[in-house]
Amino acid sequence: MSNKITVALAGLGSRGKDVYAKAAKLYPDKMQIVAIADIDPVKVKMVAEEYGIPEERCYSSAEEMLKEDRLADVMFITTQDRQHVGHAIPALKKGYHLLLEKPISPDLDECREIVKVAKECDRKVVVCHVLRYTPIYRKVKEILDSGKIGDVVSIMAVENVGWFHMAHSFVRGNWANSDETSPMILQKCCHDMDLYLWLANKKCKSVSSYGSTYLFKEENAPEGCAKRCLDGCKAKDTCPFDAEAIYMDNKIVGYNNGRRIWPLDVLAPVPTEESIMDAIRTGRYGRCVYHCNNNVVDHQVVNLNMTDGSTMSFTMCGLSADIARYARFYGTKGELIVNMNGDDIKKNVIEVNMFDKNITHEEIDVASLSDDFSGHGGGDNVMVEEFIDILLGNREESASITSLEKSVESHYCALAAEESRLHDGAVVEIDSMRS
Repeated sequence: MSNKITVALAGLGSRGKDVYAKAAKLYPDKMQIVAIADIDPVKVKMVAEEYGIPEERCYSSAEEMLKEDRLADVMFITTQDRQHVGHAIPALKKGYHLLLEKPISPDLDECREIVKVAKECDRKVVVCHVLRYTPIYRKVKEILDSGKIGDVVSIMAVENVGWFHMAHSFVRGNWANSDETSPMILQKCCHDMDLYLWLANKKCKSVSSYGSTYLFKEENAPEGCAKRCLDGCKAKDTCPFDAEAIYMDNKIVGYNNGRRIWPLDVLAPVPTEESIMDAIRTGRYGRCVYHCNNNVVDHQVVNLNMTDGSTMSFTMCGLSADIARYARFYGTKGELIVNMNGDDIKKNVIEVNMFDKNITHEEIDVASLSDDFSGHGGGDNVMVEEFIDILLGNREESASITSLEKSVESHYCALAAEESRLHDGAVVEIDSMRS
C-alpha cells in the first residue's frame, strides 16, 4: 500500500459528494479520489472538476465502474440502500477495501452474505455508523467503561427526527417507501441500535416493537389541499409542511435565510432561488406530504431485552421540533444523561448524577472535547480519517470500531424490531436474525 490511499467513489448523493468526498481536501496527504460514478451526469461533472478526475475515470453508474479492473485501494459505496450489497460484493471480489454507507442492506440474507464474502476476500469493511466517532459519545463511552455509574441496568433513548427532516427525507424524499429503500427503524435508527449497544457494552437477546404511519397519509389531508404545494393549494398558508415555506423561508434550512447546503443541495446541486423553486414546482420535494408514495412509519417504539437481563426502551418520532438524540443510562451507582442536539454544540449535554450522600452532580464541558462538531456532531470526518489510517498502517486494525462484524448486529436488532412491528408487537429473538 502506498503512502496515500486512492479512492473510487460510487454514488454522488448528499453523503458521497458533500460529506465523504470532502475528506480528500481535509486529508490531502492521506487520500486521493481517482474515480467516480453516478447516474446523474451533472453531479459527475461537478465532482470531476472539483477533484480533478480525468474523463476516462468518470462513470455513469457504479455497475459501469465495477466492470473495470480495480481502480483504487478502497471504494466508498454511497449508493441507495438496496444497491449497497450488490455493489459491495463485486467490489470485495475485485480487491477493494470498503467504506460502506449504512444501512448495509434491508435484506437479512444480504447482511449475512456480505460478512461471509468480506472474510473470504480478506478485505476491511467499515460501516458508516458515524455516531461512534463523535466527541460527545466517545466521552460517554469513556465514562461508562470506567464503571463510574456502576453496571448499566436500563437505557431510555429517544431520537427526534425533526418535523421538516421527516417531511424532506422520509415522506417526500429517497427513503419514503420501505419497498424501495429500507424500513425507517433500519435506515434512520440502525445508528441508535448500534450506538447504545456499543456505549453500554450490551448484546441484545430479543425485541418487541410498535409503530405506524400516523400523520402522513391521504385521509389526513386538509380540506382544499392540492397534490403539489404550488398548484393552488388552499391549505398552503396554514400547513407547516408547505414545501416553499420549508425550503425558501424556514429559519434553519431556508434559502432566504442564507442556507446553501443540505437539504437544499438535494433539491438542486447548485441551490439558487430559481433552481430551488423549479424543484419545488416540478420535482418530488414539492409534493403534498399527504399525497406521496410513502409508507415508512413516522413514529415507533422498541423494547430491547439484553442477554444480561438489562433493558432498553427506544422511541423514534418524526414529529419533533428539534433534530436530536437523548438518552439516560441508569446504573447501579448513578445515572448518565446525554443529549446530542444536531450540530449546535451549545445544546449538547453530558450530565452525571451519583447516588452518594452529596448527590453529586457533574456536567461535562462538551465544547472542550473537540474543535470540530460539524457533520453528525464531528463524527463524519473522524470516521473517514481513522479508516484511512488503518489502511495506511498508522492504526491497528482492531481500532476499527464500526467493522462489518460489529455493525451488522444493529441491523439484526432493527430488522427484528420491524418484524415485531409488522406482527403486532410479537417478541422476536435476535438469534433468529443471525442465522
